[in-house]
Amino acid sequence: MKLTHLIAIAVIFICTSIAWWLLGGVIMHRTNHVSYQTGDSVSGRWGPPLLQKHPSARYTSSNGSKVMLQPAKSDVQVKLAYQPVKMGLLWHRTYGVQFEGAYTFTNTTAITQTLDIDIELPSGNTLLDKINFTLGTGEKARRSVAAPEQGVITDSVQLAPGESIPVTVSYECRGMDQWRYAFADASRIRDFTLTMNTDFSDVNFPISSPTDRKPAGEGMQLVWKYEDAISAPGIGMEMPRELNAGPVASQISFYAPLSLLLFFMVVIITVISRGVSLHPVNYFFLAAGFFAFPLLFSYMLDVVPVHLSFVIAALASLLLVCGYLRAVAGEFIFRVAVVAQTAYMVLFSYSFFFKGLTGLTLTVGGIVTLGVLMALTAKVDWSQKLGAVSPRLA
Repeated sequence: MKLTHLIAIAVIFICTSIAWWLLGGVIMHRTNHVSYQTGDSVSGRWGPPLLQKHPSARYTSSNGSKVMLQPAKSDVQVKLAYQPVKMGLLWHRTYGVQFEGAYTFTNTTAITQTLDIDIELPSGNTLLDKINFTLGTGEKARRSVAAPEQGVITDSVQLAPGESIPVTVSYECRGMDQWRYAFADASRIRDFTLTMNTDFSDVNFPISSPTDRKPAGEGMQLVWKYEDAISAPGIGMEMPRELNAGPVASQISFYAPLSLLLFFMVVIITVISRGVSLHPVNYFFLAAGFFAFPLLFSYMLDVVPVHLSFVIAALASLLLVCGYLRAVAGEFIFRVAVVAQTAYMVLFSYSFFFKGLTGLTLTVGGIVTLGVLMALTAKVDWSQKLGAVSPRLA
């Protein structure tokens, strides 16, 4: 092989890599543009990430100061229903939640006190449906009709010394990305239990892990318990991660030069060792066939499901590249190309669908390639094969 041919192949590789990076930038711009346009729309319809704060009560002491009081007992039930919404190339992690909290407040003083019980509701553009705030039980139960002020519903009740009153809060609403439950800083939490039921098993806890968990149908039942805790950590649930086609397509395009580089190395070494002559123009068409894969994949995503788009684009590229090599270089080079392109383009690109596998796939593929090429070319006289490019060593 002539040195000028190697230089021409290098130029083809560099130009193709630049084209891939430009394509990746275009895909990323499209994805970010759609995310910017649809993010507020989805949040407006479904609501933002939801935060429910632990309730509290307060009373006025004999010296006129306000004293904060935490529930003596808390039993919270949360049901999360994952309902993702797709807009453009992006999935938005939306969900519905049913919340019910049963709290008990106790007058721990030696005199009758009037407790102002505050229930802070999730903030933001959040539609709360079927809301219920009830004080007491049985015949003495009273449903509060107080209107929220700045997101807080407040109602008052008079308690004798040592007397307790159960308070129930429930509602349904929708949010996105994550649901959280938070306590006041440095507060003392007694006899607290939160039971969360999900309809998904891919659970992720951004704050604290549950004290107990078990499968429940298609989802999970998770329990957090605090018997007597100070500065108790909050509770949260991240919605499952969806496969967003836009970021995957841009990553495939950005990293495609690695696939082409390995493929070119295999083809060049194989044709030299087999005595097959390929012109730089042949490598230009091979690079174009490789480029067709991410190009077709990225623009099919608007109308075809992501996995089907990947299969169609991969088959089209394999047909172009391997079919062309079979016509130009014969059956043996064709077989090598099928294996090499499947490994370097298809499998490597598909690893982007799984978090954390891309680097491992590339490493294993590179090591296997090195071993195979070393075994196949161990007895090749490279001085004779490369000629003027690599003169024979003394």
